Amino acid sequence: MSEKEYAIRPNKTELKREIKVLNQLGKELIEMPASALKKVPLTDEMRQAVKDGQRFRRGAYQRQLRRIASLMAYEDVEAIQSEIDRQKQPSKQQTAELHQLEQWRDRLISGDDKLLTELIDQFPVINRQHIRQLVRNAAQEQTHDKPPKSARLLFKYLSEIKRTTPDDQELSKLPLSDNSRGG
Repeated sequence: MSEKEYAIRPNKTELKREIKVLNQLGKELIEMPASALKKVPLTDEMRQAVKDGQRFRRGAYQRQLRRIASLMAYEDVEAIQSEIDRQKQPSKQQTAELHQLEQWRDRLISGDDKLLTELIDQFPVINRQHIRQLVRNAAQEQTHDKPPKSARLLFKYLSEIKRTTPDDQELSKLPLSDNSRGG
């Protein structure tokens, strides 16, 4: 029992790595818009430090990043990181809307006139001639194995219609899938 007990000192490389991660987290907090920052669980002191960091440039910005990293010791870093990660991920609703638009585009290109009629009835702002031309060009591009320029334009046009549609006229009123299609 003559062994002496030594205090285990943290590895210097690990410390630097942790500080770098905290600096990166602080930088992400500073770059967040105010509306997103409100949802992150921060103390008042940290929230003020982040707001100050948004105003600073160059040297003052670097010093503020170090200050934020030091304040992270009093924060729940895992909760902050999980909230930032959650905000970076597209919402399920956005993903579902994109899939719906893609499905409509594909059905229109395959010649689903019923869907085209329903879209025109549902959204009177649709330019009938323009959407039919986009569908026709996209179908021709598909049959001739050309790049899908018109298909992209059709998708963009459908998304613009969706974006400019008032909330009381939702796209969800239209069918999500074509049950009449045989496979």
